[in-house]
Amino acid sequence: MHQDAKSAGWDTGYEWKIILVLSLTFGLVGLDRFILPVLFPAFMDELGLTYADLGNLVGILAVFWGVSAFAMGFLSDKVGRRKVLIPAVIVFSLMSALSGVVGGLVSLLLVRAIMGLAEGPVASIGVAVAVEASHPKRRGMNNGIFQCMISLMGNAVGPIIATQLLLVTDWRAVFMLVGVPGLIMAAVMYFLVREPACTVAVEGAPLVARPSFVDLFRHRNVPLAMLTLMCAMGGIFVMGAMMPSYLTDYLKLSIQDMGFVTSAIGFGGALGQFAMPTVSDFIGRKLSTLLSYILAAVFTYLFAQAGADDLTTLFWLLFFAALFNFSALATLAGPVAAEAAPAGMIASVAGLVIGAGEVFGGGVAPAIAGQIAGSSGIQNVFPFVIASLVLGFVIALFLRETAPRKTGAV
Repeated sequence: MHQDAKSAGWDTGYEWKIILVLSLTFGLVGLDRFILPVLFPAFMDELGLTYADLGNLVGILAVFWGVSAFAMGFLSDKVGRRKVLIPAVIVFSLMSALSGVVGGLVSLLLVRAIMGLAEGPVASIGVAVAVEASHPKRRGMNNGIFQCMISLMGNAVGPIIATQLLLVTDWRAVFMLVGVPGLIMAAVMYFLVREPACTVAVEGAPLVARPSFVDLFRHRNVPLAMLTLMCAMGGIFVMGAMMPSYLTDYLKLSIQDMGFVTSAIGFGGALGQFAMPTVSDFIGRKLSTLLSYILAAVFTYLFAQAGADDLTTLFWLLFFAALFNFSALATLAGPVAAEAAPAGMIASVAGLVIGAGEVFGGGVAPAIAGQIAGSSGIQNVFPFVIASLVLGFVIALFLRETAPRKTGAV
């Protein structure tokens, strides 16, 4: 009866509106972030850049994203969501537009670094806002909806949008155009986003001391999630970075066929980021994560064994490899991190977990994979990815179950 009353009093209207706005905004983060590699061939010669420069441009955004995901998430737990989230959306949108007016590598590196600083908070604070607005029974599902949009827009739809726009305009205009929607979403957030109850002062209420930095690690799932997410994101970023070259240089696919197969990462990743957190509401966070790692490793192995004869087979094997790899990411970065956080510190913990994954997965792992590809052949990056997924599985064995349905909290 108590739970029925709680559900009846839940503001589901705000819940669905904020999940929609957060999801669209995170999709724009994906579009602004991942559109650069797609446009790179169009401006590479004009700006005098190399493929090594491309790696640096991708890596610098990931490192600054990882640092700011925690730092700005921690700040938002102190001063409120709106004061950090809305300016962050404005800044990353402006940086996307400014990417279209750069004159060389240094200015573009600076712009991408600032973009990483601004996009990191959207990830960590977005998780916090989604959790705070969601009924406990829908926590995993809503986080899945929010997180899947970065894959859908960034890795699946984004390349199509970018390449089609290049048919009618130049790369500079494309960068400027994709920055505009983010400014619109910032305006919508200004009128919609609410502060969590714990940051709203109530007259006469006693002040409650906030947890310290050390307190963030008291739940064992926090350090475990940081470590195992490094493994998941290492697999994701290595596959994303190496896949085009593997398909064209090793399997000898055409550019068009490569684009078709590579799009499986975006479509599979989006489905995985939505579906598995939703499933985890029912079967538990731990089991969902373990299944994700095992199936990701299996499909990655099968993909590595497949030849270039059947593009459809390549597409679907990569689709499911990405689906389950992104499933682990979404479950760990969303509900696992949120449910391990001390009261009022969800954004801080989400930032810690996401930041660790970003710095290693987006920075260190691709560098290691690049060394492997350069020294022994690009086909040999797959054992590295599979080993990363297996290690992630082993670490996830020690997670404590926190799903409300499994713990009896609802």
